[in-house]
Amino acid sequence: MLYTIIKALHIIFMVSYFAGIFYLVRIFVYYKDTDAFHDEKKQILREQYTFMARRLWNIITVPAGVIMAVCGTILIFLNFGLMKTPWFHLKLTFLIGLAAYHCWCWQKVKQLVKLNGNTLKTANLKLRQANEIATFILFLVVFTVILKSSVIEYWWQLITGFFVLVFLIMMTVKLVNKKKKK
Repeated sequence: MLYTIIKALHIIFMVSYFAGIFYLVRIFVYYKDTDAFHDEKKQILREQYTFMARRLWNIITVPAGVIMAVCGTILIFLNFGLMKTPWFHLKLTFLIGLAAYHCWCWQKVKQLVKLNGNTLKTANLKLRQANEIATFILFLVVFTVILKSSVIEYWWQLITGFFVLVFLIMMTVKLVNKKKKK
């Protein structure tokens, strides 16, 4: 029963964490979009976006991420047999990628605070594409957990499907961004 409760908490805080990460990078995109605005509007919006990013990071994203990680670690200790399964190693590999993305987001939040209303150096298209990275990691983790040993057996079909999905999403982002410029 304890394992199931911890697993439910792990899933709940995973959803909260990803919601925070998804919205955080969207705030970076909105901040960058203000480059084209007149000074007064730009300053007001940038202050608001910085405030929102900092609060989202400190109040939702990081606490949810910590609780998610603690619950995940407890689950490993309660069922150490997971460490012997190849699919779980794959999941942990994807989580290392998520940790790297988390660090990138943290650096951007610190950069926004330090900018004090000045221009964000990252290109708008790059931010829009970076916004999809968390989605890709979520796909990889969820499919790995749900399919378990089938992931290892059918790895090439899953990798091919994943790269097709990544390509389609990135092209969609590029097309939407191109239409916005016109």
